[in-house]
Amino acid sequence: MLSLIIPLYNEELLVDELLSRSSAALQRATEDYEIICVDDGSSDRTLEMLLAGHARDGRIKALVLSRNFGHQSAYTAGLTYARGDCIAMMDGDLQDPPELLPAMFEKLTAEGLDVVFGKRIERQEKWPKRQLIQLFHKIFRRVLHNQEIENTGNFGVFSRRVAQALLALQEKNRYLPGLRFFVGFKQDHIEYRRPDRQEGTAKMSIGQLVRLAFDAFFSFTDLPLKVCLYTGILGVITFFSALVFTCTARAFGFAPYIGWSSTVLSIFFFGSVQLVFLGILGEYVYRIYRETQNRPLFIVQEYID
Repeated sequence: MLSLIIPLYNEELLVDELLSRSSAALQRATEDYEIICVDDGSSDRTLEMLLAGHARDGRIKALVLSRNFGHQSAYTAGLTYARGDCIAMMDGDLQDPPELLPAMFEKLTAEGLDVVFGKRIERQEKWPKRQLIQLFHKIFRRVLHNQEIENTGNFGVFSRRVAQALLALQEKNRYLPGLRFFVGFKQDHIEYRRPDRQEGTAKMSIGQLVRLAFDAFFSFTDLPLKVCLYTGILGVITFFSALVFTCTARAFGFAPYIGWSSTVLSIFFFGSVQLVFLGILGEYVYRIYRETQNRPLFIVQEYID
């Protein structure tokens, strides 16, 4: 059995096409499948259209969350309810083509793999968003020392034991593509070109994408703390270099002009550096605080199966 998880938030313009294309794709992969659509607190007609889809085909399920908990939490909710031997994940904006799912499923089963994920060789989003996403993936690839993670997302198919491993990770600040690489197992990819949205507007703003990137960095690397350390060391070296220069200049009688501007600028510089460091440390402290709260990642209002 193959379970497909699709998180949705205010996607009424795409629901009908999404369900028809996804059902047609899964029918080419296997006769035994289910589509779990996670309604992440939508305020439009998304849920109504999902219920209509369920009435037409009982293999279409609707998992309704009590409010908007976010993209990664919605995926985790779907993982909790998925019953398949294999699980697929796909965004609900049709930028990840469901027509690739049969090829992923076949590769997974034929080659004895545990994960087959989609790797984007081209993106067609608007220029600023595309450049920011590519910058994130390049940096994230380098800090994890993993070439495969660049230009990958949630789109993919994996085995039941990978799903169980992902659910066993109870951290609150989740970045599922990173966790998927963390759990290991046999993994491979299929390349594809990712188009821009055809209908509606993107539900994840630049700010939300930046927050997701922060979750990825703070969860998988100590790079921000190392930046603090190295910048502090550089500041100390700069300070001692300036001190040596000033003492030498005074000893030989050509002391530089000393005015208020250099003093004020140095105070502002080191004060700003300290604020940046406090902000980075604050991010770690806040994430530790969220973990100790141990609040649920999601709350289910209703499951229509």
